[in-house]
Amino acid sequence: MKAQKTILGFTGLLASGKGTAAKYLEAEHGAAAFRFSTMLRDILNRVYVPQARDNMIRLSEFLRGAYGEDIMAKTMFKDIAKSTAQIVVIEGIRRLADIEQNTPNFVLVEIFADPKIRYERLIKRGENPDDNSKIYEQFLADHNRSTELSILEVIKHATESIDNNGDLTSLYKQLDELVKKYAN
Repeated sequence: MKAQKTILGFTGLLASGKGTAAKYLEAEHGAAAFRFSTMLRDILNRVYVPQARDNMIRLSEFLRGAYGEDIMAKTMFKDIAKSTAQIVVIEGIRRLADIEQNTPNFVLVEIFADPKIRYERLIKRGENPDDNSKIYEQFLADHNRSTELSILEVIKHATESIDNNGDLTSLYKQLDELVKKYAN
């Protein structure tokens, strides 16, 4: 009989390292990674609207308002059910409705780093078109957006924490320990 999937849900403030952690687990542990932003980017691409952070926030708020706070979580967990991977990472849990409270083997993990470090990472990666030109004050102001404020409540429910203020070696070691604890 096949073991149940281990689902690691990553939450954390903007540019804390959730994506880097997910990529590592994909490469080193065969995890399947899912992002809430992927479905938003898919829709924005389909309607030819730029993938700017503001557009993704507006779309997320619209979808949740029109179809229920848990619409994105329902979509995510249907996608996860199709995956054959034994370790699944959900990157970017931002709202309590994104957490499937009754999902077996679900672990909510906070990834955290200091604001200055996160800002430098955001500028360096340039994931969204407006990231490269963002000044530090704008970055801090982004923390007052609804999608960021809700993360603070989600973090309170995390059962694990990863300190991503150090180098990649330190991050990877903590992730390996997480996999050892929950997926083996």
